[in-house]
Amino acid sequence: MDTENLFFNEHEELEITRRNRPHWKQEGKVHFVTWRLADSLPQVKLRELERDRKAWRSRHGDKDVRTLDPSQRREYYRLFHERVERWLDAGAGSCVLRQPIPREEMIVALHYFDGPRYRLGTFAVAGNHVHVLVVPLVGVDLSTITHTWKSYTAKSINKVLGRTGTLWKAESFDHIVRSEASLMKFERYIRAHDSQGAYVEHHSLV
Repeated sequence: MDTENLFFNEHEELEITRRNRPHWKQEGKVHFVTWRLADSLPQVKLRELERDRKAWRSRHGDKDVRTLDPSQRREYYRLFHERVERWLDAGAGSCVLRQPIPREEMIVALHYFDGPRYRLGTFAVAGNHVHVLVVPLVGVDLSTITHTWKSYTAKSINKVLGRTGTLWKAESFDHIVRSEASLMKFERYIRAHDSQGAYVEHHSLV
């Protein structure tokens, strides 16, 4: 297997979309994806995040993250990714994924199209969020994969819990993995969730 082809290549076609944050996608590459329950962050944290996002745009404009210099990129990820990860790991919200049946619904969904649509890497199902390393197959869009995971589990978990309404926060976080060293770093980060009570599966992609 040519592992070099699994990682971000600046010379290959790159699709960029955005809502509150930019989403970069390249076919056949490893992506690190995170999504969370709709109630996983309290309103005070969400207001803090939105305040800081407005301040960031005031200072730097609405720039693509890849155009920032290294220090600005580090600040961006510290403010809008690493900090959110810390909040999530603190276990706010209903944390329904701690319950065995909702957790199993999520695990089954992640495995369901492994092979036909994507290669599934290491993943963690924590109480209020999910981390996944995944390689979409050529011709399969990452957004379609994540939408399928979230749509199916929203319906099945709500049914199990006898509830209705929004289960997941609409927007996910995704990041194209740039190197084998970076992949290993993400794998270590995901696997560390085991010590926090998350369900973790390790699947090697190289």
